[in-house]
Amino acid sequence: MKNTSRLFLVILCAGIVSCNNAPETTTTKTVSADTISASGGQEKVKDNESEKDIVKVAVSSKDHTTLVAALKQADLVTSLSNAGPFTVFAPTNAAFDKLPAGTVDGLMKNEKKEDLQNILQYHVTLSALKADALHDGQVLGMVNGDNVTVTVKDGKIMLNNSATIVASIPASNGMVHVIDGVLLPPEKKK
Repeated sequence: MKNTSRLFLVILCAGIVSCNNAPETTTTKTVSADTISASGGQEKVKDNESEKDIVKVAVSSKDHTTLVAALKQADLVTSLSNAGPFTVFAPTNAAFDKLPAGTVDGLMKNEKKEDLQNILQYHVTLSALKADALHDGQVLGMVNGDNVTVTVKDGKIMLNNSATIVASIPASNGMVHVIDGVLLPPEKKK
């Protein structure tokens, strides 16, 4: 009886070992570069339940159609749809309208793409700053490498003494502060 039990255990162990050593069959799916580029980046993810990211906040605002068009032209939609955290100072359509006539149209041309990117990146800092975290005299390093100075007067938060924060909207990847002016970066020294 003992020999039968041992033989049974040996056969059972051999069966288990042989099953573990069986070759695995896997199925792989080939993904082409065309499939990846057609699918888009993070901005293409459909999610109606989570908090909106910065780009989706801007897209859903009728007051930011110029900003959204500029982000598309500058190829910055994917960047601002990523995890962040980002703080975006988002000029309204009316803020863009304050610029000299033809400025926005000129920046939307392909040959002005780098200038447009520089201006838009001057509206973004790499952190999620709520309005109450901004204080008088604070200097913020912006994505384009330049700085913006915060001024607080009579409870109003201004940037470079030229744009006032009029609303703040949290996003899944940072903060959007709606501003009433367009921030223009300092000219680069040659």
